[in-house]
Amino acid sequence: MRCGCCPSRRKLELGQPGKGAKAAELFASVALLQEEGGLGMKLDHVDVRLADGYELILPRMAKVRQRRSRPRLEDPVAFIQASMDRILDAAQLSGKRIAVTAGSRNIAQIRLILQTVIQKLSSWGAKPFIVPAMGSHGGADAAGQRIVLAGYGITEEEMGVPVLSSMEVVRIATLEDGMPVYCDKIAYEADGIVVVNRVKPHTDFKGDHESGLVKMMGIGLGKHKGATELHSRGFERMPSLLAQVGEAFIRNAPIAFGVATVENAFDELMDVEILQPEHFLSREKELLEKAKANIGKLPVSSIDVLIIDEIGKDISGSGMDPNVTGIPGSGLTTGFVAPPIQKIVVLGLTKNAHGNGTGIGLADVSTIRCVNQIDWGITYTNCITATVPGIGKMPMVLNTDKEALVVALRTCACVSPSIARIVRIKNTLDLAQIEVSEPYLRELEHQDDVEILSEPEPFRFTSDGWLV
Repeated sequence: MRCGCCPSRRKLELGQPGKGAKAAELFASVALLQEEGGLGMKLDHVDVRLADGYELILPRMAKVRQRRSRPRLEDPVAFIQASMDRILDAAQLSGKRIAVTAGSRNIAQIRLILQTVIQKLSSWGAKPFIVPAMGSHGGADAAGQRIVLAGYGITEEEMGVPVLSSMEVVRIATLEDGMPVYCDKIAYEADGIVVVNRVKPHTDFKGDHESGLVKMMGIGLGKHKGATELHSRGFERMPSLLAQVGEAFIRNAPIAFGVATVENAFDELMDVEILQPEHFLSREKELLEKAKANIGKLPVSSIDVLIIDEIGKDISGSGMDPNVTGIPGSGLTTGFVAPPIQKIVVLGLTKNAHGNGTGIGLADVSTIRCVNQIDWGITYTNCITATVPGIGKMPMVLNTDKEALVVALRTCACVSPSIARIVRIKNTLDLAQIEVSEPYLRELEHQDDVEILSEPEPFRFTSDGWLV
């Protein structure tokens, strides 16, 4: 394997908060670094010899669609506006500086949700602004967190309000065990904070409170320092600590209200609730059960090789969602139900991962093209903060998609490649339509919730070995 590290790393000219470059300029800079291998070490070739070579008879693949219940919120703008009118006191918010949180996840219609909340607040005479609330994401850097938000169209130009990004925090409480609780300084000094987040199962632990408004406060608004403190106590304690931190925020920070969203199995907006702070903990627990009942799953009993086209922090905190794969980076497998998988192949990162390859360590095999997209500094920062360095490890790396698939099959136990059970997905969020190998069809054709869309066809590779 040959590895050439870049002699120097070009800095991104991001400007000051409030005067930053437009999203297109930011992404152009990041894309240039990726093309030049400037996001970390650059691999160019690995010479691996297989006893029987790389030519295998592969099973044919068919497209299938899952037909699960699909409840959707048809008019979120009208629904949010009406809910705010019904639940909130406009007079109490008039004239107030209100911080509205925005995180790093790819939440359904997040831009529209934030715009609706901001416009409503503005119509009441409030002065809203956006604060990134994403712990150590974006390289634990204020400018990097602005870039993450820009990937979702959350910019000053698009939202019409300032985006004030800082990693500075204030200590707002101390728990009984001595753990400090931190809050973003800019948000804390506002007259009110609006906490916005999706409620969903967490990727590393199970409890009454997993991902949602409570986590957005403790870890999102806690920034790098707060996220580090919480994660350092271990995932076993996370459910109880999140509840304590949530209560500390509600007592000591100027929390105005919350916007909790829930998505269906197709990652579409299913529900939005406007919550008063005193209802955060009790209602989030109920919304979590609703989210768990509607989470996407793989409709098969077992998998020899799972091919994932892309992973990223915008997809899952673990790059790939353990609620789909059954493989959490924390090692706490209780509560994670999924078909057993022999090998996982990851082919790339999402654009909105911005080089964060967290989760690549959960793959068994990948490609040079994929690992060359990874900024290892950003990835390691995130993994260290989360206390799970293993999910940042480099898997076995091959030159092409074809080589990666062949090696994955060669290393499966008791599997004949020509009849292997292979599943290919875009990512662990997008499971509505997937590809499965021919041996699955007899199993799936009798499932009422699965529709077979195509006849089986051979894998198609370019002349260079990349999947079409």
